Amino acid sequence: MLGRTAHGLFWMFRYLERAENTARLLEAGFHMALTRDVATAEEEWRSAIEAFGLRAGYEAKHGTYTGHQAWNYLLRDPENQASVLAMIGAVRTNARAARNAISGELWEAINESWMEISGLLARPVAQGSVGEAVQIIRRAGTAVHGAMNGSMLRNEGFHFARAGTFVERADCVARILDMKYYLLLPSLSYVGSSLDTGQWDQVLRSVSGDRAFRWLNAGQIDARGIVEFLVLDDRFPRSIAFCHSALRDELAALARIHGTEGTSNALMRESATRIADLTIDGIFEMGLHNFLLEFTAANGAIADAIAEDYRFQS
Repeated sequence: MLGRTAHGLFWMFRYLERAENTARLLEAGFHMALTRDVATAEEEWRSAIEAFGLRAGYEAKHGTYTGHQAWNYLLRDPENQASVLAMIGAVRTNARAARNAISGELWEAINESWMEISGLLARPVAQGSVGEAVQIIRRAGTAVHGAMNGSMLRNEGFHFARAGTFVERADCVARILDMKYYLLLPSLSYVGSSLDTGQWDQVLRSVSGDRAFRWLNAGQIDARGIVEFLVLDDRFPRSIAFCHSALRDELAALARIHGTEGTSNALMRESATRIADLTIDGIFEMGLHNFLLEFTAANGAIADAIAEDYRFQS
């Protein structure tokens, strides 16, 4: 497979995952902001913008964090290259570049999703339409993943697409967890303390893990349990442990197809060993923020190694 085709498949699903996670975080922030006073609601929107590293761009355009400004910036602002609209466009662009490596059903799901979302976001989204917009974006992600799983050969193209999904999903979960646990705290002395239940509920909603966590924990919400769930519980498909286990399998499959392992496989084994040896006590002893910084750096190094191993620019 040509490097540019592998690049298109890998980034097609990274952008799709990023768009979905932006919509999930936006939805959680929207529900939280509705229940808070003006000052606290603005802090919720600031944190949502911060989670995806968009604060500088946002503040260059807006002086306050009102809901209407924030959700439209995340969804459709033409000056935000990380908006949902821009990312869904990038999904379609990469799908076109890899058109010969994907099924007709997958292309149709992507193209139809792009048309629906671009039409929906052609105009500013009013408060009453935020929920509908989020649902359409999430439904698009489900449709595209379903088309891929149901119609694509389990060949190298499939594994590149899955690798892109899990690299991005792990990164997004780590960033959301770090932002909510660290950036919003008044000082480092609060790390490890009991935080507002509503904030932790938002963390779970941001990764669609609220029902699963409550089912496993008899409805109890506590910071320590949520961190353990999102980092170490390999039963939950958006946990860091699950994502890296799945990513390891996809990279192993690619190595078998190509008959050789690369740097990405070696880095993946190192990451798998670190995560397997982790305990929740060890994470808190290290400091959750420090652990997440190390994890995102390692995750990024794996993504870079995949691009190098498979010559994405060739």
